[in-house]
Amino acid sequence: MAKAAERYVCQSCGAVHRKWVGRCDSCDGWNTVIEEIPLAATPAARRAGRGKVIELKPLQGARAMAPRLATGIAEFDRAVGGGLVEGSALLVGGDPGIGKSTVLLQVTARLARAGIEAVYISGEESEAQLCLRAERLGLADAPLRLATATGLSDILATVSAAPETRVLVIDSIQTIYTDSLDSAPGTVAQVRASAHELIRFAKTRGIALLLVGHVTKDGQIAGPRVLEHMVDAVLYFEGHRGHQYRILRAVKNRFGGTDEIGVFEMTDGGLIEVGNPSTLFLTEREGEVAGTAVFAGIEGTRPLLIEVQALIAPSPLATPRRAVIGWDGGRLAMIIAVLEARCGLRLSGNDVYLNVAGGIRINEPAADLAVAAALLSALTATPPPSGSVFFGEISLAAEVRPVSRAEARLREAAKLGFARAFLPEGSTIRKAGLKTTTLSRLSDLLGLFPGPARPPRGTPGEED
Repeated sequence: MAKAAERYVCQSCGAVHRKWVGRCDSCDGWNTVIEEIPLAATPAARRAGRGKVIELKPLQGARAMAPRLATGIAEFDRAVGGGLVEGSALLVGGDPGIGKSTVLLQVTARLARAGIEAVYISGEESEAQLCLRAERLGLADAPLRLATATGLSDILATVSAAPETRVLVIDSIQTIYTDSLDSAPGTVAQVRASAHELIRFAKTRGIALLLVGHVTKDGQIAGPRVLEHMVDAVLYFEGHRGHQYRILRAVKNRFGGTDEIGVFEMTDGGLIEVGNPSTLFLTEREGEVAGTAVFAGIEGTRPLLIEVQALIAPSPLATPRRAVIGWDGGRLAMIIAVLEARCGLRLSGNDVYLNVAGGIRINEPAADLAVAAALLSALTATPPPSGSVFFGEISLAAEVRPVSRAEARLREAAKLGFARAFLPEGSTIRKAGLKTTTLSRLSDLLGLFPGPARPPRGTPGEED
């Protein structure tokens, strides 16, 4: 048999190189290229044209909905689209210590208590550690079956011997290896091959498979991005370890909506679901403070009120700082440029700091108006109108453009006691429940923040 050709694979992006290089040309990562020896093709694999004829079915006709397993944890079920789907593969990623193993242990324990056979296999912790964690979380009495293993063949043989298994957790996929490859666990080839076999096995047996994935320093799932394409759903755990809040966000879901979130609070007894996260993110507000604005946003199907905080200070540096937490830094630069070029304000000589309270990250452009309000409030030292919320997208021409689901945002604000909303002109509203003020241009927002007089940009005699 001919010897398999050697190849060099980047462990960050999965790119294949003909020879070893210090830097990957695809992702610019240094020292990420490792030699891997693929298996030679077997005679059966080299035979072509002898495959089984696949039955082709018409597009029309009713199809039965995939059955779901409700976990009993409402926030987790919301994030995955209503519950676990039998025969599906779900990937959970997040920073170390964020709570991935904790939430999956809670989920599987709930399912086991409901009479659903669940197996939790860990490649990182011993059985004694898992039992201690379960005891701390109050789950020691759950009929959950545990094991510690890293060999793929051992895992498949163990689960095959228990045909009643309906839920399988692998913690984590980077620790699993297959004997058919010579590379070490965690490499691109091992992660890809192990995940492929586990997913194929789960779909054949109708098992809901949950994989835990490590993340890189950039917050992406470690290993090749093809792993995210292989699974049916990808969930990311977000949140700062200094905050007690955790956000479980769905970035891919073949059986539900994307960008859906579940909100949890980390306590000594594990993760506790938060039914109304708007009140959670606004509990630390102490009245109206200059430099703050409340954004009425939408996360998946859920309206959410979030506080945006801004601070503007004179900069001693030639290039002022722009620090952003919880929002897109490029979009902040765009808002600052629009305020300078279209509204005549000067921010270029100041340090600008922007923070989204509670450790959550905002991804929708509807937060532009709230960010602009927070910046104007910080610049003029004037609090925004009492009990007000903001939402709207800002264009480069300083126009305030309508955004989707305006009525749902207003209902959430009215429910939490807010009395006024500033929104784009032309928004579709049937019943608001609070006083609304429409804005067509960003300059309409300047009248809300008179504050101390600030010289416009380019005023003669102005001191830098």
